[in-house]
Amino acid sequence: MKGLVVVLALVLATALGSAGERELRLLRDQAPPGSRPHSVTITEFGAVGDGKTLNTVPFQNAVFYVRSFADKGGAQLYVPKGRWLTGSFNLTSHLTIYLEKGAVIIGSKESSQWPIVEPLPSYGQGLDLPGPRHRSLINGYNLTDVVITGNNGLIDGQGSVWWQWLRSHKLNHSRPHLVEFLYSEEIVISNLTFLNSPAWSIHPVYCSNVKVHNVTIETSLDAPRTDGIVPDSCSNLCIEDSTVSVSHDAISLKSGWDKYGISFGRPTSDIHINRVNLLSSSGAALAFGSEMSGGISDIHVNHLRIRDSYKGISFKTSPGRGGYIKQVAISDVQMKDVHVGIEFTGNCSSHPGDSFDPSQLPVINQITLKNLVGTNISVAGVLSGIDGAPFTAICLSNLNFSMAADSASWSCSKVAGYSEMVFPEPCTELRDPSSSSSICFSLSRYSAIAIA
Repeated sequence: MKGLVVVLALVLATALGSAGERELRLLRDQAPPGSRPHSVTITEFGAVGDGKTLNTVPFQNAVFYVRSFADKGGAQLYVPKGRWLTGSFNLTSHLTIYLEKGAVIIGSKESSQWPIVEPLPSYGQGLDLPGPRHRSLINGYNLTDVVITGNNGLIDGQGSVWWQWLRSHKLNHSRPHLVEFLYSEEIVISNLTFLNSPAWSIHPVYCSNVKVHNVTIETSLDAPRTDGIVPDSCSNLCIEDSTVSVSHDAISLKSGWDKYGISFGRPTSDIHINRVNLLSSSGAALAFGSEMSGGISDIHVNHLRIRDSYKGISFKTSPGRGGYIKQVAISDVQMKDVHVGIEFTGNCSSHPGDSFDPSQLPVINQITLKNLVGTNISVAGVLSGIDGAPFTAICLSNLNFSMAADSASWSCSKVAGYSEMVFPEPCTELRDPSSSSSICFSLSRYSAIAIA
């Protein structure tokens, strides 16, 4: 009888203990359409979601395990409700990471949990310092078919410790990002919130066929140089239905830095940005450059909502950059409480190292901005090109800014373009009679067709 009691107790304990696992499996199996034929839960690999236990090894082991399903349709890694503290980990191809509602992946505050890696070849050094950089929290290298999604789960980089190290000059290597993909394709990031990145939140670099949609990105508005989404030497990329509120550039298109970007030679092209809400306390809501040495072209932006930002739309470059920014069409933009509505500058003078070739001049050409409305704008536009390389074919159409009290309107030098139906009236450089309105409308029509 005593033996029978022991057996029954063990059976009961097993049943009770497995109830939680059954609930996790039920939630896991109810994942949305597009999930994989195979699925595992992070707790199966020993992870503890108490916000204190370090789960770097469980995440690494889980990804290693699901690699075995790559030729079987891939697998889903399910992250249930909880606070999952971890250091940096790599992903694999044909993988979906799904964060349930209430699930929070938290980046460790220990710098040792963010390994050191070489700088990007198109930059030659890290974001903050010469030499190597810290690897991002979630990484993909040379991958295909990866989805990071969820039911409004969160990824929190706990960036404040990194911001303090940067301010106090205690960084040994450049800060990491939250999510970074290199040399990858068929990437989807959706239905998540990204908080407090040490540096940039989402950074696809040397990637193609990327979609970012229905994400929210937030950092402290006094954090140093925390960008939101940074497409970098990428092609065929779409950002839509998202909200970004950061201290520096909310969305920033890049393609390499000076001689490193020129030599690497991979442009950013075929980018579509639609229906996004942007806030940048000290940078630009939508930025191009200043690291654009591989070239930026064929960019289509529609339905922006910009508020409480230092700059609305900014094109940034410098002698030594080389490269180009061209064939850009931006339309249907609403701005409110923005200091500088539109900026073109050829004086972003930061360079990797002390040596750069000032004869490498960038080309800024065929930029169309159409259907812009602004309220409480302090400066309508500041457009300043480069000696020997003026910015040309800048086209403004149907722009109406309601200016703040004691505000300036336009300041222009070394630029040329065309404008119609613009208030306040732009500077004479943007009313060049030799510029044709067909440039503006042809690009805008192409943009409308491309996103239809």
